[in-house]
Amino acid sequence: MAPDTLAATAAAIDGTGRRGARWRLLALAALVVSIVALLLAGSRLPTLAALRTWAPALGEAMLVNVGISLLAIALGTLAGLLLGPLSLARLAPLRWPVRAYVQVFRNAPILVLIYFSTYVFPFELDIGHAVLPFPDWFKVTLGLALPASANFAEIFRGAIQSIPRAQWDAARSLAYSRAQTFRWIILPQCLRRMLPPWMNLYASITMATALASLVGVHDLLDTAQVASNTVARADFTVLVYFVVLALFFAYCYPIARFTRFLERRHARS
Repeated sequence: MAPDTLAATAAAIDGTGRRGARWRLLALAALVVSIVALLLAGSRLPTLAALRTWAPALGEAMLVNVGISLLAIALGTLAGLLLGPLSLARLAPLRWPVRAYVQVFRNAPILVLIYFSTYVFPFELDIGHAVLPFPDWFKVTLGLALPASANFAEIFRGAIQSIPRAQWDAARSLAYSRAQTFRWIILPQCLRRMLPPWMNLYASITMATALASLVGVHDLLDTAQVASNTVARADFTVLVYFVVLALFFAYCYPIARFTRFLERRHARS
């Protein structure tokens, strides 16, 4: 009787999930159709006509935010892969500076770090007889990579410590070195456990790129401000910032859904 009850419960949950997915797809389709209809009607409505004019610029500016977020999470991930194991090092001179770095940049406001990286780093680099510019967008990327590296180092450290100690002991009994144990036994399990929080971290970094406009980066928010000042209509200002919100949501929401899927899959395994 119990297996039948469990099967019925699982079927009910599966049916509910499918109905929810169907309604979400219908809502998304209705939203797309509504946006297309509004854009097609833009010739008769000045506000929508202005939005249609600025839509390509907003789309290109969104790619700037995406590019900054991708580069920041890549730099932060590479640094975190190094800092995470060092925070568990047996030597205190290695362990404590890394832990201090993690605590400082995990708990620092992102806006402060963006201003810090913008005004601390030079505006150009003199390399021999060449002068290389150091653009503001790359300074913002470094400002976002600092908290990304600290947070990912903590994610990595937690994943390593979540592996049962018995696996280390079993590998040692098989004559594996500590490096071999980490490479072939511990790290593959850590990757699966780190992926959901890493994706959440990436979504947070992507949303934080909206602060780049405060230091002169021509990103999505800055483009929306320029469009609002150019058109100079209150209804267009409301609409263009709603579009900014919709673009960030359209990019980050699938990441959140995929993260939930990975968490459920990990819980079942």
